Amino acid sequence: MDHLSLHIESLIFGAEKPISIADIRSVMCEVMGIEFDQEVIESAINTIITKYESADFAIEVIEMSGGFVFMSKPVYHNTLAQYLKSTASKKLSKAAMETLAIVAYRQPATKADIESIRGVNSDYAIQKLLDKELVQINGRSEGPGKPILYGVSEHFMNYFGLKSIKDLPDLKDFAEPENSIGTTEE
Repeated sequence: MDHLSLHIESLIFGAEKPISIADIRSVMCEVMGIEFDQEVIESAINTIITKYESADFAIEVIEMSGGFVFMSKPVYHNTLAQYLKSTASKKLSKAAMETLAIVAYRQPATKADIESIRGVNSDYAIQKLLDKELVQINGRSEGPGKPILYGVSEHFMNYFGLKSIKDLPDLKDFAEPENSIGTTEE
């Protein structure tokens, strides 16, 4: 069993994106010539997760986007953020961030949907998001002209550490406090 855990650990580490249990089972069948039950694979994954819970490790294995991936532990996020800040290429513009938020919360969204909310042409912002692989084309609408439908990509999910789109914060969490004049005194 430990031998299996080491193979799975190497898969999780080497995978470019979160690797699913189905993919792990498939690879293990190919490599070892044994058809493992899902419970056996899950048990091996839990062994790996437990191993990295130790304070001796700065990384952990988490479930994300339907698979498993190595991530840094939250206590080290500021260290990584500092490094990424110094090495990051251009950040998204305000227009691109607005467009990304609209797509994330309204998906599937058409260009017309995005532009009706933003009130301006969004061609450039959409193209930048497609280039950065944060947004993807999810087909075409059945409406007049069959406009392209946009949705967030798996890269978006991984970048923001989301298991599913349901993990996005509720829009009500972003509501600004009501404007008031003066201060309240009790």
